[in-house]
Amino acid sequence: MSDSEDIHPFRIDIPQADLDELHRRLDATWWPDDLPGAGWDYGVDADHLRDLVRYWRHDFDWRAQERRLNALPQFTTGIDGQDIHFLHVRSPEPDAIPLVMTHGWPSTVADFLDVIGPLTDPRAHGAEGAPAFHVVAPSVPGFAFTGPTRERGWNLSRIARAWAELMRRLGYDRYVAQGGDFGSMLSPELGRVDREHVMGVHVNALVMAVDWQSEDPTAGLTEEEIARMSAWDAEWAERSGYATVHSTRPHTIGYALTDSPVGMLAWNLEWFVDYDPTKSALVPVDRDAILTDATIFWLTRTSASAARLYKEAGDGFYGGERTDVPTAVAVFPGDITLRAVAERSNNVVRWTEYDRGGHFASLQAPDLLVDDIRAFTADLRGAG
Repeated sequence: MSDSEDIHPFRIDIPQADLDELHRRLDATWWPDDLPGAGWDYGVDADHLRDLVRYWRHDFDWRAQERRLNALPQFTTGIDGQDIHFLHVRSPEPDAIPLVMTHGWPSTVADFLDVIGPLTDPRAHGAEGAPAFHVVAPSVPGFAFTGPTRERGWNLSRIARAWAELMRRLGYDRYVAQGGDFGSMLSPELGRVDREHVMGVHVNALVMAVDWQSEDPTAGLTEEEIARMSAWDAEWAERSGYATVHSTRPHTIGYALTDSPVGMLAWNLEWFVDYDPTKSALVPVDRDAILTDATIFWLTRTSASAARLYKEAGDGFYGGERTDVPTAVAVFPGDITLRAVAERSNNVVRWTEYDRGGHFASLQAPDLLVDDIRAFTADLRGAG
């Protein structure tokens, strides 16, 4: 590990012995007793999890996913004492715009596999004339192949500075920052720390927490918006157990997540799956996508270090100093967000709500996400 500006090619090559050990542990799972009729009321549904684990053990093809990832150029470089892993896929279009995309939890850069092609080569995907992008997709410090982190302090600002340095090393003077979930916090932060070079910020799954203990948390909100926020807070209280543990005692749960693949998968499903998929308006996340992320976390042993990001993020959940960087927000079903709150810390110039997709838009509605990024960037070019 070093801070040399050297950039090294990277290829995923998991030893077969590691996959054999994963299969052994899946076969040896000790299952808890089922509570009849519990469904999703007490956590992840037992039948759903058993079926997914059965598929993971007998039908999921890790090598196929490994080949998909290795078909894209991957690299590592040392920044601020951490080896940063990233995808870097250049567009064939001469006027392509650099775009840095940031994932969230419990995701990896594998979540971008279905959007990278249309973004980098719109002509080959039936969108001739649409904006094209050079896509850079780093693995967040602590996650997957940029993990684990080895010291405290990898907060949002430090990660954003690392992204700014990465884009500088790649020779990109002006670029767009995009992200969902934690990426929706990191991308605006990148606009704050590298304002001179960030031409615009595009987010989905915008993390938007209201600090009800602040002096005037409802300032500027209508009665209807206050009611919606209160309802969302009640729903979040029901689902936030994992996040509370991550943000307070991440290492305690980290031992279990690193030792039990089924336990880790169930923990990740707290966010990857709506509590009752039969009633959800969200598009289900494909099980191969879920298991690709889970397998990467398992093989890299980074569940504990990924969880640390919640503790490191601190007040970042409530936004930050308001930025004047033009910002687009794509809102998909299940996203808990209000424009009035988003505008407290962002210069929102585009706000689009969709009736299809979900929190993981690159997996649940990749076509809509790509179109929204293209439209925002076309607007930026027009304004420039």
